[in-house]
Parts: sequence; structure tokens; C-alpha cells
Amino acid sequence: MRKFAAVLAAAATCCVFSVAADAQTVLKASHQFPGGKGDARDEMVQIIAREAKAAGVGLDIQVYPGASLFKPNDQWNAMVNGQLDMSSFPLDYASGKVGAFSATLMPALVRSHERAARLNDSPFMQEIKAKIDKAGVIVLSDAWLAGAVASKRGCILKPQDIKGLKIRSAGPTFAAMWQEAGASIVSVPSNEVYNALQTGVADATDTSTGSFVSFRIYEQVKCITAPGDNALWFMYEPVLMSKRSFNRLNKEQQGVVINGGKKAEDYFNKATKGLDDEMVATFKKHNVEVVTLAPEEYAAWVKIAQESSYKQFAAEVSDGKKLIEEALAVK
Repeated sequence: MRKFAAVLAAAATCCVFSVAADAQTVLKASHQFPGGKGDARDEMVQIIAREAKAAGVGLDIQVYPGASLFKPNDQWNAMVNGQLDMSSFPLDYASGKVGAFSATLMPALVRSHERAARLNDSPFMQEIKAKIDKAGVIVLSDAWLAGAVASKRGCILKPQDIKGLKIRSAGPTFAAMWQEAGASIVSVPSNEVYNALQTGVADATDTSTGSFVSFRIYEQVKCITAPGDNALWFMYEPVLMSKRSFNRLNKEQQGVVINGGKKAEDYFNKATKGLDDEMVATFKKHNVEVVTLAPEEYAAWVKIAQESSYKQFAAEVSDGKKLIEEALAVK
């Protein structure tokens, strides 16, 4: 009898575990950045995953870094379709689907971290987020990363310094500016930049300061133009979630994800300026020359951007001119 009771107890325990397992909701988060190496974008997603696990609401977020689940450019469609639940995603990568997203990687539109923070609550970003939402994706965490440009040949300060170089560009607006200055464009995502430089496919690259460190670009270049006080390059790389996936969660789980997103954003806001400082220190440590743009050099690039990137964006995007004006209106 005791043996039979023990068997019944064991069976009941198995049933409890089975129900608990069945009640567990598993989400998949994908991004292209290195995992476990201090990349701030990976950490933002990990924060949300840890918050979900700690909340005990039957929610598990599995993180796939390093483009191990989806290729970088495939993540947007996967979120729209509900195949991918979450991503730390450079929004400009989806500009082929929604042209207005190119405004989130536009030369000289942001210039500083302080101005990036003010942009988040501006009419400009309200319109961008409305377009994200309309496409079937929601923003969990805002993140603007400053960026730089580096070359195997020498320092890029003036427009003439880039003439004749093969440069990998993160998006079409910068590509337009570099081309206007006489460069040719190489199209690869940031996780393939190292190999492109190493094999001679590219002579130079622009990307975020975080990626310059995470992907060890200091091993391949001679000089880098850091953001300094006159940053040409800023990119919006939020944590995004598929609206289909979000709507499948219960209210408690939705609240946990939203709160996790806020914590991830708070972490990033404290870390973002440090990414620039870390890049400068790391590149100097590896004997790469580090320079910044003087005001007159910045102005020369702005002039070229206005004649190329801004003009092209206004012509190709129905509300492009309005978006640029709204962004520039933020003081």
C-alpha cells in the first residue's frame, strides 16, 4: 500500500511539473552583436530576460546573440511576421521596408548624446515610433549609439580624405554622403566588417562606437575619427518586440516585459557615453591614431550631407523633408 501511495505521489509530482512546463511561455530574442563580452546592446536584452525570469510569471526569454538565430537584415521581417519575438535592432536596417527609418541614421542629425536624449520625446520620434507600430512592431527600449569612421589608410577628417576609398557604410544616408565625397560603397552588416577590412574588400568603415570595440576593428585600422563634440554619426538601435508576440502574453507578462524594457533603457542611458570613452581608450591601447572633427571640418561634412543624404531622403520619402526639419528643430 505504501509503495502504491509513493507511486501515486510521484505521478502527481510529475503532473505538477508537466502543468508548470506547459504554462511556461518561451520567447526568442535575436541580435547580431557579440554575447557575453560586455556589448551594451546584448546587455539590454539580457536585462529584459533576467527580469522576466525573476518575476516568476511563466515567461522565459532565450537570447541568441551573434546572428546565431537570424541574419541581421532578416530580423525585421521576422518580427513583423511573429517568427521572432524580440531584437536589439538597428532600425535603419529596415529602411528598405519603411523609407522613413533612414532618418534614424542621418549624418549630423543628432550630434551629441544630450540631444539624442531630447529627440526621444520629440514629434520626430513620435512619428518614427508610429511607423514602427503600424508595421507590427513595438519599442521596448530607446537607444541611440554614437559612431565613428575608421580607415586602414589614414585619418578621415576632411571630405577629400575619403576620396577613392572603399567604405562599408551602415545605411543609405551615410552611403550617399560618402559617395558624394568620392568613396565607393561596400554593403555588409557590422558583424562582417572585420573580415571585409582584413581581406581588402573594404578600406574603411563607419559603425557605432560599441561595435568598433565588440568586433575588434582596432586590429584592422590605422586611424579612427571618434565622436568628440561634433559627432556626424548617431544610430537608433532600440530593443524591439513583435506586436503579435506581445499580444500573445497575458497582462502580467506584458507588464514584466515593459518594465524590463524601461530598466534596459535606464542602463543604456548611463552606459552610452562610456561606450565612446571605452572605444577611444581601446584604440589608443592598440596604437590606433584617434582624432575628432574640428567645427569647420564638421561643417564641411554637413554641407555634403545636405547636398546628398538630406536631398535624397526628402525626394524619396513622402514626409522626408518634414522629418528632417522636426529632428533639426530639437535644440
